[in-house]
Amino acid sequence: MSALRPPAVPPWRGSAGAPGRRVRVLVVDDSAVMRRLVTGALGRDRSVEVVGTAADGRSALAQVVELLPDVVTMDVEMPQLDGIGAVRALRGAGLHVPVIMLSTLTEHGATATLDALAAGASDYVTKPTGSVSLNDSLRHLTAELLPRIHALALGGPARELARPAPPRREPVPARAVVLGASTGGPEALSRLFGALTAPPTVPLLVVQHMPAVFTRQLAGRLDRVGPTGVAEATGGEALEPGRAYIAPGDHHLAVVADGGLVRAVVRDDPPVNFYRPSVDVLFASAAEVYGPALHAVVLTGMGTDGRDGAAAVVAAGGTVHVQDAASSVVWGMPGAVAEAGLAHDVLPLDRLARVIATAGAVGRTEARR
Repeated sequence: MSALRPPAVPPWRGSAGAPGRRVRVLVVDDSAVMRRLVTGALGRDRSVEVVGTAADGRSALAQVVELLPDVVTMDVEMPQLDGIGAVRALRGAGLHVPVIMLSTLTEHGATATLDALAAGASDYVTKPTGSVSLNDSLRHLTAELLPRIHALALGGPARELARPAPPRREPVPARAVVLGASTGGPEALSRLFGALTAPPTVPLLVVQHMPAVFTRQLAGRLDRVGPTGVAEATGGEALEPGRAYIAPGDHHLAVVADGGLVRAVVRDDPPVNFYRPSVDVLFASAAEVYGPALHAVVLTGMGTDGRDGAAAVVAAGGTVHVQDAASSVVWGMPGAVAEAGLAHDVLPLDRLARVIATAGAVGRTEARR
């Protein structure tokens, strides 16, 4: 691995957005069938070019240096060097090419994927199951991979284009904090929860775009990284200070007032903004229950989920914080909120941890950068 050296001028700075330039992708998988499927799916977009394929991690490392792809799709389990080891080697050598893991929708696959994200992978896509047809497999990979590839390839240093923030009212100590995340979210959440030195004085509710098996694994990991008790929401439980509730995959998470208590609600209504769970659903319901005593945090992620929910929080008198572009894997979700003029604060990840730690005690403590 010592022979691995980064190029003199790393290309991973959003250069794929140059006029007429196609997004260059390296496909890595030990299965020839999966390599053909992924290549076929990407071939449906003329702005994407598969510049090479590899059957194991060691070959992938060499081809990253030789071919300089904009994005790598990486299998998890491979001979010679698995996907997690390959990601660690890339990051250890200073190679910051975005990597999308391809994983199985199983407990083992979820564990391995979260390990890969912790090692520095950018995002993941679940592989189609063996029970679906070839056409369905191609449709699944096309729909899941192409938006991520474009977002990550163009995700160099983003310009923080933010409209003026909503007017600030008198500070109100929070009664709850709601968080929404997508691409890059698992690692951002791990860093946030790990930075807390004591359980927060309010309940935390989290929507992370992930399937069911993955959200359960994520809750377990977050429970271990810091002092906050974290669990996947089941629905009906009374929300407690110092605990965090993760939206279960393929279900929306909302809250409802029940006398003097606030309870979690888990439901399987249709997707909102193409997502279930949806950040908008959680934020809107929490704004209705908590009003001005709500803090909302929008973390790294693709798309605009959370923008309408942030508008509901602002209308109710609550406070909206978003992650800044520099610390985001993709400044889509937080950027959409900031560009709509709905963010009171645009902050790096470490300062967002401070916001969460102090939200229940001092209300709006952070000044807009």
